Amino acid sequence: MRLGLALGYWGRGPSPDHVSLAQEAERLGYDSVWTAESWGSDVFTPLTWIAARTSTIKLGTAVAQMAARSPTTTAMHALTLDHLSGGRMLLGLGLSGPQVVEGWYGRPFPKSPLTATREYVDVVRQVLRREAPVVLDGRFHSHPYGGADGTGLGKPLKSITHPLRPGLPILLGAEGPKNVAQTARIADGWLPLYWSPTRPDVYGPALQQLPPGFLVAPMTRVQVCDDVAGGLLPVKAMLGFYIGGMGHAARNFHADLMARMGYEEEARRIQELFLAGRREEAVRAVPDAFADEISLVGPRERIAERLESWRKGPVTDLLALSPDRESLRVLAELNS
Repeated sequence: MRLGLALGYWGRGPSPDHVSLAQEAERLGYDSVWTAESWGSDVFTPLTWIAARTSTIKLGTAVAQMAARSPTTTAMHALTLDHLSGGRMLLGLGLSGPQVVEGWYGRPFPKSPLTATREYVDVVRQVLRREAPVVLDGRFHSHPYGGADGTGLGKPLKSITHPLRPGLPILLGAEGPKNVAQTARIADGWLPLYWSPTRPDVYGPALQQLPPGFLVAPMTRVQVCDDVAGGLLPVKAMLGFYIGGMGHAARNFHADLMARMGYEEEARRIQELFLAGRREEAVRAVPDAFADEISLVGPRERIAERLESWRKGPVTDLLALSPDRESLRVLAELNS
């Protein structure tokens, strides 16, 4: 099982530690470093900054939101950074949800998310393969554009720049069983959310038939500490925000996933509290048991014991959300 460092996205401003953490992870033998985006900092610029200050560690987006860019624009970002970094790019994509897509990006959330994702990946792969001009008669991502409000002058085009790697890996963030099954068919890897090594069945039967070389790369909080309950507080804060606030009360993919993992009543309660403005109560309502099973938190011996269950499943890359160099070092030693 390889290790990665997950840095997430910025809060109020850029973190002064991200570059040095990435450099330390590279020194410790971590295979990859990952950035993210929500509705603030973008995913590619910080990764490019890190690429210029590292030399071997792979560079992943977890995730680049599809609504933020047309698929050809995303392909341009990926092939550019792949060239500049000497072939270190890993392209992770995610659809996000209606609240973000329509509220922040000002675009309609697709009525058929599976089709929209499939078309998006198809276009990105056409750009990267550069075998012919990009052509797709699609429902969401037609190339050339053929809508009634167009000029009709669109011409199929092929990238001027030759991609460094036509097979640049594409990973997808997917939560529902149908989405995970499609990910196994069309992508090179999967970025699970809330991975629990004891509940792989939550994601459906697709995990039993993964193609050779397929990447399974969940993110998890890793923190070496004596106080387990205290170490879980950042996990509970994240869960409270995502389950309570990252989606509408009637359509929240994160809450639905928590419910499928056996915490339906708790997920709805977290939503109820968060949407009522009682955010601290929403965080406290996150069960310690749920936060714990998707994390690696506690003394070194406890993490070592729990790490074994992560190794036994389909996980190929563990992406550590870690707040300090000591935790990164311990994880590297335990995984060696």
